[in-house]
Amino acid sequence: MTTIAPISFSDAEIRRQAAGSARELKDPRHQGLRLRFGTKRERGSWFLIDRRTWHRVGGWPDLSAKAMLDILPDVRARLAADPGAQLGAGGLSTVGEVLRWQLDRQLRNRNLSAKRKKSLKSMITRHLLPRLDTIKVAELTKALLDRDLFWPLQEEYTAGYVRQAFGVLVSALRQAHRVDQIATNPMASMRFTDFVRAKIVPKAAGLRPAQLTDLVPRLVAHYQQNPAEGMLALLMLCHGTRVGETRVARWRHFSLQERAWIIPAEETKTRTEHVLPLTDQVVALLEQYRAWQVSRIGECVYLFPAGSTKPLSEKQACEVFKGLGAGEWTSHDLRKLARTCWTEIGVDYLIGEMLLNHAMKGVVAAYIQTAAQTRKREALELWHSHLDGHGFGAVLGQTDAGSREPVSTADASTGAASSAFSRPSEWRLKVDGGEGAE
Repeated sequence: MTTIAPISFSDAEIRRQAAGSARELKDPRHQGLRLRFGTKRERGSWFLIDRRTWHRVGGWPDLSAKAMLDILPDVRARLAADPGAQLGAGGLSTVGEVLRWQLDRQLRNRNLSAKRKKSLKSMITRHLLPRLDTIKVAELTKALLDRDLFWPLQEEYTAGYVRQAFGVLVSALRQAHRVDQIATNPMASMRFTDFVRAKIVPKAAGLRPAQLTDLVPRLVAHYQQNPAEGMLALLMLCHGTRVGETRVARWRHFSLQERAWIIPAEETKTRTEHVLPLTDQVVALLEQYRAWQVSRIGECVYLFPAGSTKPLSEKQACEVFKGLGAGEWTSHDLRKLARTCWTEIGVDYLIGEMLLNHAMKGVVAAYIQTAAQTRKREALELWHSHLDGHGFGAVLGQTDAGSREPVSTADASTGAASSAFSRPSEWRLKVDGGEGAE
């Protein structure tokens, strides 16, 4: 017969009972709660009996007596709402286990970009795991999080970055709770402002509309000196695209006949296909740039190749803009500048959001899909005409003997090819039967 010993639940008392013969322990103060020892008695399982059904909540000593009693009201409430709920089925007991479980899921999530996965991995491995690895989920309190995580982080990082850490941790616990990997979510009612009250101020723009007069001629001049680097910046300024989706652009994504640049869903942050109309200026610029690329490098799959089969890397693109911005502005500032200027020249707000490919829902999304293509073209034509007034047209006026290729100072003086990125001859793509056919 199973021996049930009535005790007052505490870890010390449970350890004393482990040396005895009782198979189960109960506490008269907590009806239905049982601790059943394992075969070797160094470990056990917490059960909550509800409607004659035994629900396993977690394991002892991973889930201590104090922690079990703390979460007991939440467990009872969950069973009252859903009698069939599985409690603690996954067996994740520490915050470290939850974070590693979540990281594994996210790294295998095909809907996340490589950049997002890299960011999540960095946040979890550099900041969350070192501070919370061995903490029991049930013992995760506001006081502990404030002392060990958020307050130390805010001493070194901006409030915006600390909020990212909060978001990653909350998401991991929420997901683990949804699929019954943990019995309860200790952060369900917590808010970021419980820990950090500092106002998160948007980063100041590195470029402003008044700077177009100096910026555009500088980019045009750089294009003449270094066509690949200049083209990367000009293409972003003309369309407000992200550097991540611009640096991987392929020639087959551009239809000069239909006058459209189609960025595939897998390359965009929103994971939706992004269609941008091409104006006369950009079509001419693309024709000119491709003629230069073919004559100097050969047929390429990518507009900005870094090898025979690879586009410009994130690090290489970052280096390009370090040089162009000289520490005063970044690639993202070109995108913000375009958006600000669109507002100033009268582009409709929704059209501007669509050109940036910001996520939209419901009625707005339907409007965008059905009625905005013509408006997008009109907006970009207006914008590029505005850029012409600041010197953008000069990029097409300087050609080499009518070849429609950008004149490079290095070419003019030495006859050598000017390229933004050093490419050995073996990196050239084959025109017939090779990737260059794209």
